[in-house]
Amino acid sequence: MIKALGYFIEIIRGGLITTRHFVVNLFYHILKVLGIKTKRKGSVTIQYPEQKKEIASRHRSLHRLMTRPDGKPRCVACMLCVTVCPSECIYVEAAEDPDPEIQKYPAKFIIDLGRCCFCGFCVEACPEDAIRMDTGNVEFAQYSQQDLIYDLDKLIG
Repeated sequence: MIKALGYFIEIIRGGLITTRHFVVNLFYHILKVLGIKTKRKGSVTIQYPEQKKEIASRHRSLHRLMTRPDGKPRCVACMLCVTVCPSECIYVEAAEDPDPEIQKYPAKFIIDLGRCCFCGFCVEACPEDAIRMDTGNVEFAQYSQQDLIYDLDKLIG
């Protein structure tokens, strides 16, 4: 009986806390709508399609491959990104480059964004700074799984 009373008191307490947050946020939202400035920001509601929140500079978004001045990918197909990827979503196939300075280049570079966990390990592991996740593009929903597979052309372009 005492245990049930304790549960009932905690439920009432939780309901009161929720009600207090609702009333306080409603009050500050009304002040904001009326144009009254307060020190407290109140509830933050962004009207998404029309307004977009600024993305932090350290946010990891879509991948991109960096290029050299001649337009070739900066990647030297060292396979470090493939090795470190916990999702195993990166596939790189190396080919010999005629330039002796470069030695190898990626004939195929594929990232399956359907499997990617956006951890950023591939960016940290790359010794050539060839792959980055700083596009700022977070809207990449697709209707099919095949459209989430990014190849060399999509990653450079």
